[in-house]
Amino acid sequence: MSSVAATRDRANARARSERSSLSLLNAFELRCDGDVVPLPMSAQRLLAFIALHDHALLRVYAAGSLWTDVSDDRAAASLRSSLWRVHRPGYRLVDATSTHLRLAAEVDVDIRQALALAQRLLSGTDAGRNVRVDVTSLDGELLPDWYDDWVLFERERFRQLGLHALEALADQQLAAGRPRDALQPALAAVRGEPLRESAHRILIRVHIAEGNAGEALRQYALCRELLREQLGLAPSPQLEELVRPLTR
Repeated sequence: MSSVAATRDRANARARSERSSLSLLNAFELRCDGDVVPLPMSAQRLLAFIALHDHALLRVYAAGSLWTDVSDDRAAASLRSSLWRVHRPGYRLVDATSTHLRLAAEVDVDIRQALALAQRLLSGTDAGRNVRVDVTSLDGELLPDWYDDWVLFERERFRQLGLHALEALADQQLAAGRPRDALQPALAAVRGEPLRESAHRILIRVHIAEGNAGEALRQYALCRELLREQLGLAPSPQLEELVRPLTR
């Protein structure tokens, strides 16, 4: 390829890298300039692995984590091949040096945005403000059809953080006197983990705040039955105390 053609290709690649978004919640999807960009599975795994880290990664660490059952030399070769496949569509997705890999700054990642939202909710940064939150970003599942060990760990980490954030959001909305806005995050927390008693307690508090004693007692009965059948447990004293005034 001539130097002129190479320069033109690089300019085109830069022009095409202005907007990229990577979705890892519920399914893998890469969009560049608004268009879905297909990638082979090896390239998807590499891009997702890099995107789940907000700092530069050593190439040897990425290779060893993604290709655990081969030699170091073979893993390094697989990394180079996958990196080439990531770059092949012509968009800037990964900044690579001879030693490190980092997600390009032009790429927005849904789980990073969801994690940032969860941290704000848990820290109480937006407490007391009428902040509209799309709970679906906290209710998603990280790459549900992937079963790599590193995915399983990150999936559970995000699930736990998301559940805590949903409960925190519902609690903040209740404290601010907005039970209607607390309903959706409370429901999402229960849906995310039906055996989580703390989520049921917040949902019951929402029903009580709205004056729906019947709904609160129905939710209590559902929680009690789930705990008994699935875990062989009785409701906690906190839950019993919450509904006691409704049964007098």
